[in-house]
Amino acid sequence: MEKKPQWFEIWFDSPYYPILYKNRNIDEAQFFINNLLAWLQAEKGSRILDLACGRGRHANYLAQKGYSVVGIDISAKSIQTAQMRYQADNLDFYIQDMRLPFRINYFDYIFNFFTSFGYFSSLDENQAVFAAISKGLKKGGKVMIDFMNVEKVINNIVEREEKTVDGVNFYIRREIHDGKIEKHIKVDDGNKIYMFNEEVQILKPHHFYTFMHEEGFKLVKEFGDYALNPFNANQSDRYIIVAEKV
Repeated sequence: MEKKPQWFEIWFDSPYYPILYKNRNIDEAQFFINNLLAWLQAEKGSRILDLACGRGRHANYLAQKGYSVVGIDISAKSIQTAQMRYQADNLDFYIQDMRLPFRINYFDYIFNFFTSFGYFSSLDENQAVFAAISKGLKKGGKVMIDFMNVEKVINNIVEREEKTVDGVNFYIRREIHDGKIEKHIKVDDGNKIYMFNEEVQILKPHHFYTFMHEEGFKLVKEFGDYALNPFNANQSDRYIIVAEKV
């Protein structure tokens, strides 16, 4: 029997996904990347994996700063777009499930930006991501995962939202259900109605501590925003961890 595709396989390959999120703040992303690289003291030429790279904008920015970068993503359309726009001598893109290893003992850094984690049905699948990260990093290599601060998101959840982007109407409903923050997206492009979902597990620091411990990582630092201020569970916008493979 053919396996049913998961929500992210459907939504990320949809033509409406890049429309809805086209106005994500590029300046904010580059501000974060600059701060992160400076804090890590990452040497030029270091090998970096952009894990769940989407359409490659952040991988491209890293490559422009002199790093050897690979971007991987499960979305074939995203990778095709990234290859067409950004492929370079020091920048490659591949279709790859983040739960599976990609190169062994190869990368100095693995970055997972902007809540590109916790998409799965079980905690074991998140553990598989950390296992794959561990295999991909050199000893002493570092992983950075940039996740939402679930406490703040839950306390400030916007249950309903409507927006129009490029003539496409999006009707968004959010709810907390079965240990996940779910977003139900109705798309009206004037010709037809489509329905999509986003689901992100409610993962708190103790979950990440377990993932790291099981795969032999040492926690290096926790940050609460893109200026790299300390994490505060009640106030921080983000939950950003840096861990080292020991």
